Amino acid sequence: MPMDKQTSSGTLFIVATPIGNIKDITVRALDVLKRVDAVICEEYRLGSKLLHRLSIEGKEILTLNEHNEAEEAQNIAIRIAKGEHMALISDAGTPVFADPGQYLLGLLYDLKLPVSPIPGPGSLMAALSLCDFSIDRFLFAGFPPRDTQKREKFLQGYKNERIPVVLMDTPYRMTKLLEEVLRIFSKNQEILLACDMTLTNEAIYRGRVGKILPKVKGQKREFILILDLNRRKH
Repeated sequence: MPMDKQTSSGTLFIVATPIGNIKDITVRALDVLKRVDAVICEEYRLGSKLLHRLSIEGKEILTLNEHNEAEEAQNIAIRIAKGEHMALISDAGTPVFADPGQYLLGLLYDLKLPVSPIPGPGSLMAALSLCDFSIDRFLFAGFPPRDTQKREKFLQGYKNERIPVVLMDTPYRMTKLLEEVLRIFSKNQEILLACDMTLTNEAIYRGRVGKILPKVKGQKREFILILDLNRRKH
C-alpha cells in the first residue's frame, strides 16, 4: 500500500500546487503526490506535465471536469471507499477554489469518507499579501460574467462597497476588465494589479487604474485585480 491506512477507507487529499514557479511546491505536497494511488486533475495534459516537472512518473492520472464530474466522482468515491488514496490538484494553486471538485467533496462528505487539505501556494493570498491597504475584511467577487452588459451590472453592484474587492478573469480579458473598472469606478480608482506572480516576468502595479491601464493594455497575462475601495478619488 502506498500510504499508511488508519481506517479501512482511503483519503482524498486536496493538494495545492505552484501558481507559476515550480520551486514553490511544498515538501509535504511532494510526499503526498508520490505516495497516492492516483492524481485527479481537470485536464490530463496539464496534470501530466506538472507531475513530470515534479519528477513524478508513472502515476495514474484521472480527469475530473465540468463534463464528467457527476459520473467520475462516483467512481472515485467507490475507489476511496475501498481503500485507495487520491490527490486532487488544480492546473495551478489551490484546488476547488475556482475549479471542479465541489461535487466530489459533497459526495465524500455524505459517505463519511476522509478528506484532508495539503495547503500551499494560492494566487488569492499571494495577491492580498502585496496590499499596502487594510485587508482585515475583503470581498472576493471572483470572475465577472462573460456578457458585456451582465459584466457592467456585476461591477456596478460593488460601487458602494467600502472594503477591498478582489476580481479575477481570463488573461485575454485583463484589458477589458481594467477598462470597465475605469469607466464604472473612475480613472482615479486605486487598484493593485498582480500579474504572472512567481514567474520571471512577474509584475505588480499599484496606483490609479487610469495610470496603470496604458502600461498593460493589450497584454494577456494571468492576473488578480484588487480594488482599494477604502480610498476613493474622483
